[in-house]
Amino acid sequence: MSKLVIVESPAKANTIKKYLGNGYDVIASMGHIRDLPKSKMGVDIEHDFQPQYVEIKGKEDLVKKLKSAAAKSDGVYLATDPDREGEAISWHLAHLLNLDLDAPDRITFSEITKSGIQNGMEHPRKIDLNLVDAQQARRILDRIVGYKLSPFLWRKVRRGLSAGRVQSVAVRLVCDREDEIRKFKSEEYWTIDAKLQAKGTRKTFAAKLHGKDNQKIEIANKEQADAILAEIQDAEFIVSKVKKGVRKKSPAPPFTTSTLQQEASRKLGFQARRTMKAAQELYEGVEVGELGAVGLITYMRTDSLRVSDEAQAQAAQFIEERYGKEYLPQKKRVYKSKSNSQDAHEAIRPTMPDLTPERAKASLTSDQYKLYKLIWERFIASQMATALLNTVSADIMANEYLFKASGYTVKFDGFTVLYEEGKDEESEEGGALPPLAEQDVLKVKSLDGNQHFTQPPPRYTEASLIKALEENGIGRPSTYAPTITTILARNYIEREAKALKPTALGEVTTKLMKDLFSNIVNVKFTAEMEKNLDKVEYGEIDWVKTLKDFYGEFDETLQKAEKKMDGTRVKVPDEETDIVCEKCGRKMVIKIGRFGKFLACSGFPECRNTKKIVQETGGICPLCGGKILVKRSKTGKTYYGCEHNPKCGFMTWDEPLKEERCPKCGGTLLKKRGKMGKIYCAKEDCDYERSLKEEPKQAAEK
Repeated sequence: MSKLVIVESPAKANTIKKYLGNGYDVIASMGHIRDLPKSKMGVDIEHDFQPQYVEIKGKEDLVKKLKSAAAKSDGVYLATDPDREGEAISWHLAHLLNLDLDAPDRITFSEITKSGIQNGMEHPRKIDLNLVDAQQARRILDRIVGYKLSPFLWRKVRRGLSAGRVQSVAVRLVCDREDEIRKFKSEEYWTIDAKLQAKGTRKTFAAKLHGKDNQKIEIANKEQADAILAEIQDAEFIVSKVKKGVRKKSPAPPFTTSTLQQEASRKLGFQARRTMKAAQELYEGVEVGELGAVGLITYMRTDSLRVSDEAQAQAAQFIEERYGKEYLPQKKRVYKSKSNSQDAHEAIRPTMPDLTPERAKASLTSDQYKLYKLIWERFIASQMATALLNTVSADIMANEYLFKASGYTVKFDGFTVLYEEGKDEESEEGGALPPLAEQDVLKVKSLDGNQHFTQPPPRYTEASLIKALEENGIGRPSTYAPTITTILARNYIEREAKALKPTALGEVTTKLMKDLFSNIVNVKFTAEMEKNLDKVEYGEIDWVKTLKDFYGEFDETLQKAEKKMDGTRVKVPDEETDIVCEKCGRKMVIKIGRFGKFLACSGFPECRNTKKIVQETGGICPLCGGKILVKRSKTGKTYYGCEHNPKCGFMTWDEPLKEERCPKCGGTLLKKRGKMGKIYCAKEDCDYERSLKEEPKQAAEK
């Protein structure tokens, strides 16, 4: 007889089976086996919120297989993911398979490697019921909010809507930011910028007007700027003070779930869902050459910055061998996690620091490689020496006006030889300044007054929204990606390039929620609820009491809302377009239905004309001459197809160029991205193509 190990995914099962050998049978539960029913709330509120769990539909054969394997085995180990969700899945499996809840049959793997699996197998424990209770409380809380609030929104706004503790707050953040942008009043201001040249040098450097007579100057308009320019037009620019120093620049800590999603968005353009999919695959195991199936990163749902001594020692050895001893820090780096972090797992890091992205590349998909490279570089850099910058700042006088210039040169590159953290906003740091000394007279190459306007706060991107959720204590590492996916799918928010903006539906719903259910969309209230769920996990408070405290006020608020909104319904304003209805001549508006946005006549119900929203690319179909349109596959992936499909049949994954035509035949040019990226003609009988790096004129001359 062999021992049975139950994990969550087949990929993880295959990797673990390799290390455990013949004495073990490893089966995947494919996530949850039991859950609350879909057809009803499934929570007995009157009897201490007891959940009514049922086997998930479609998993009947898997349940039989698990029961049969458990009956034949010489012992069962529950090795689901090492978090609240994983603990709850193990608890459900224990109930389903009639296992003893006091038996030490729960094992966790922080990394899917030989040592990680051995360590997990050597330290079995009982199922942690505090973790289970915390997950149950969250699940029941979200079910109550969803099942009580969603029907209310269906009746008062539109069918198909949903509400939730985390998703409703996320939508509110986006809506509040949009309100800030609308209310923002831009103010004019001016700067005076000089391009200067030191004696004996050719390169110019920038200096900016700072003040006059030891007072900082703020220039409000062109008249003020012109007056100052007139005063200093013929002035000598003389260096009055030079200050030199050395600035230390420390590396960013290794990734948590939140910072990984933010950086993958900034540097790779990945949406949070895409990031977590690739991270899950890297954690569960990939076939890598002679290593076989191995997990390449530690567990990817974490809010901790802790790193094991073993991993730090391995990183130090690699850094010394690859870069030299001077690239090691003087003492071991210790990064402090945030005060509200659970610290259950290490930071996200490579399981084998000496397995470089280049060595693993041939075994990985494009997304896996890009993300592994990001994680590997961030971790190795976090264990490297501080970078040193020689800084120079100069005060320059023009009559009584003070200009300032600053710059730096790299004294020692340290960790920056490998990696630097991405930024949401561009830095204004200057480059190197020429050698300057006090009393040097500088040559003025240009002196200009430049008009500026204060800018409103930027719209959220996925990266900045995740950062805001984390900073406000909303949700947990595992919730960021599904939350953003949900509010996009529900049409509460939409993308505009990388920015997230609320839809009319999102704003109407949020206003209604703020008016009637202020606690549900209150950032502080939701953060406090997260803290209470953490306290349940730590065994500090009872999960039933937590739910009772919430439900009493929530139910009372819901009843008041029902009375206040009795007989009324909120209208979502339609977005008007310039498209004219061909049946009645009125303007068409954008509406949202079950399958997304569509055009409808503003004269409804007198005119019921509707049609699909089409996005033209400017390209011409090479087969029939029709327009090439932007289309979406069933999985949501963008492709391009002829307006006459399916009759025509032309489609491509490559983006048509709007402005440029084929210099040989005048046909539509397509852009193929990737390692073998190129621009090529859509017509099969035309051989025109060029590298993405080539300029159009150069390519045409060839």
